[in-house]
Amino acid sequence: KALERSLLLKENQRLQQVCSPLAVFQNLVGKSAVMQRLYETIQMAAKAELTVLITGESGTGKDLTARAIHALSPRGRGPFVAVNCPTVPENILESELFGYRKGAFTHATENRIGLFQEAGSGSIFLDEIGDISPTIQTKLLRVLQEKEIKPLGDTRSITVDVRIIASTNQDL
Repeated sequence: KALERSLLLKENQRLQQVCSPLAVFQNLVGKSAVMQRLYETIQMAAKAELTVLITGESGTGKDLTARAIHALSPRGRGPFVAVNCPTVPENILESELFGYRKGAFTHATENRIGLFQEAGSGSIFLDEIGDISPTIQTKLLRVLQEKEIKPLGDTRSITVDVRIIASTNQDL
């Protein structure tokens, strides 16, 4: 049993060494020069407290890249909130992102915090940002510039501490 245990421990260590780069880069796979540059770019972006826009064709791993940036950043211990923007209707997307106050609209029977507040001290990933309406894009501009949101039906703005990572497959 001691010999078997020793072999299992060695195998475990070997597998951890093989898998550890995958864990850091959120299952992005590849050893080519292009992928190595991507890993370096992810590490640089993670260190900076800046808004990030990830561009690329559908299915190229923009979501995985966003998760890797978050995980390697100082905000990595905070929440990671992902929003697939085109799948949420415009009127619902606004209330989901910014929250709302009781009575803001017909079925608003209680206050609700938005995803920007939920992602506080972490990151919010806005997937396919190019597909949202200009109205919501205008409200996102305020978040980007002022780090403030205004829940629907509220008269005051709320400061948010969140990193924004967005992606698109369009040429913005």
